[in-house]
Amino acid sequence: QLQASGGGSVQAGGSLRLSCAASGRTFGAYVGGWFRQAPGKEREFVSASNWSGSRSTYADSVKGRFTISRDNAKNTLFLQMNSLKPEDTAVYYCAGTRKIWQTAITDFHEYEYWGQGTQVTVSS
Repeated sequence: QLQASGGGSVQAGGSLRLSCAASGRTFGAYVGGWFRQAPGKEREFVSASNWSGSRSTYADSVKGRFTISRDNAKNTLFLQMNSLKPEDTAVYYCAGTRKIWQTAITDFHEYEYWGQGTQVTVSS
């Protein structure tokens, strides 16, 4: 079970840190990912990290502003979001998959486990 938290409302240029806590399983064995879905739009990839955190990938729209990290001892995945823009407004979901990271796993269909989502609203 994944529990996402840390969303909120900020002004453009602000920062938020999302957390995703895993219970009932060892998150360290999973590729962890973040996705987002804005109203009327499809769910889109944001970022993903392999189990050790040594490999990560980002959507072009967030590259240089967002940072994914993880603390496997605490079974938690993080997404630090800086320089937020109004277009970052969405519900953010964390996800996990036991698939092996051979190439970056950016398709949400590849993830078996999902958190409930946390709302991020960025005002201009």
